[in-house]
Amino acid sequence: MDASSPQHPGAAAEPMRICVVGCGAVGSLFAAHLGQLEEVETWAYDVSQAHVDAINRDGLRLTGVGEVTGTVRATTDAAELPPCRFGIVATKALHTESAMAAVAHAFREGSVCSVQNGVGNEELIASSVERVILGTTFPAGHIIEPGVVGWDTGGETTIGPFEPAPAPMEEVELLAETVSRSGMPTRALADARGAQWTKVIFNAASNPLGALTGLTHGRLCDDPALRKLITGLVAEGKAVASALGITLDSDPDALIDHARKVAYDHKASMLQDFEGRRPTEIDFLDGGIARFGAEQGVPTPLNETIAALVKGVELSWSTA
Repeated sequence: MDASSPQHPGAAAEPMRICVVGCGAVGSLFAAHLGQLEEVETWAYDVSQAHVDAINRDGLRLTGVGEVTGTVRATTDAAELPPCRFGIVATKALHTESAMAAVAHAFREGSVCSVQNGVGNEELIASSVERVILGTTFPAGHIIEPGVVGWDTGGETTIGPFEPAPAPMEEVELLAETVSRSGMPTRALADARGAQWTKVIFNAASNPLGALTGLTHGRLCDDPALRKLITGLVAEGKAVASALGITLDSDPDALIDHARKVAYDHKASMLQDFEGRRPTEIDFLDGGIARFGAEQGVPTPLNETIAALVKGVELSWSTA
């Protein structure tokens, strides 16, 4: 009997199994919090053997915004994963397809939620499983050492059914309630696209420019020409969202200014990728906006240009 099976009268309830797919900085925030709940059996699938070994030996520890240690069953071998009621995918967007191909067997009867950056991840997840949840999360962190993650910022997560392969709304609500109870505030919405696109537009307008210039978020916004370019990128994203019938839950341009105040010295994740010469998520940010724009007949020349420049820098690493 798996965790989602009906119980016989008088039988002790089995724990709900939830697997975090990609237990890096963001995935670890979810896994460590869930690992505190007695009624949840938390699993994690990650490719880092050192991280997995440390989690299994000492638990998964968060430090920073709060001090949390969760009990998590971690593995680098997807074949070890048991049937799970929920999956939370937190891999880099460029690894979504390969990760889901490896773990799909664990979610034949379950629902899988993306909390990744960008647009297009849910479509890839839906090619491997039948019930998909669209998600957007704002908490952030960074790996300090194997098994230990810095919890840098708090924030809310929003989730909702993904069309055309939606998880039932009652499952979305159950996941939101469970994650919230673990200490990660999460809202279930019938339509979660507004939150997703607000963050996508915010990230696409700021992260690549930080990577290309080497500037922190605040210094990026201090330059009038760069700040004007950010507004132009935001405007294109808004136009695409409008064409898709999506109502944003807040103004990405205002969020840019808010982030300047509260995260002036923050290095965007894409800048960190540039510094480590790692492939970026540009195809799911500016590239994603451009792709949806083309489908809707909405011009996105600025997003296309930024995507091409980032791809060009990535190409230079392989030819240097």
